[in-house]
Amino acid sequence: MLSLRLGLPTLFRTFANGGCVTLRNKHTLPDLPYDYNALEPVISAEIMQLHHQKHHQTYLNVLNETEMKLAEAKDKGDLVTEIALTPILKFNGGGHLNHSIFWQNLSPNGGGEPTGALAEQIKMDFGSFENFKTKMAATTVAIQGSGWGWLGYNKTTKSLNIAACGNQDPLEPTTGLVPLLGIDVWEHAYYLQYKNVRADYVKNIWNIVNWKDVSQRFEKVNSA
Repeated sequence: MLSLRLGLPTLFRTFANGGCVTLRNKHTLPDLPYDYNALEPVISAEIMQLHHQKHHQTYLNVLNETEMKLAEAKDKGDLVTEIALTPILKFNGGGHLNHSIFWQNLSPNGGGEPTGALAEQIKMDFGSFENFKTKMAATTVAIQGSGWGWLGYNKTTKSLNIAACGNQDPLEPTTGLVPLLGIDVWEHAYYLQYKNVRADYVKNIWNIVNWKDVSQRFEKVNSA
């Protein structure tokens, strides 16, 4: 799984009043484990490059800026500013978390069906792999506006659940489910290629799902 804390050395900022606050390492854009054109024809190279270099990078830029402002506000005891920054942190932090999972969930060698423990759990919780795909696709396509369709793990019931999150709301802080597989249905993820036919994009994305990555995420949380 990607480390989300890779970046520059710890930074320090000194304020006019002489105070000094330690800032966290900056979040950085993770490299893709494949070339931009590797997921064609399901997702075009143009979409992948824009999605990764522009959209994900923008979430990171705002996230880093917001964390710096938040550290300053905490140092000053400025609770009003801290509260005002919370939605910005959630949106852009969620964008970074979601996309860092999404890139790993896809592979030019993906598709097919999962095997092993994940396959058994899907059968147990959904009846069959086809039932699971149908339910997750329907949930994802039905999202109003922008958002994500997720397969997540419920640590309390030890079962797999399907969920939809609006905007960039991150799955685990929002629902308690541990994210295993995410499908991005923001228009920037597919519109240049699929126009407004979201259902075709969701149908085709199964051909590049990296079940090895999804299985590793499941095995990690299931054994914890």
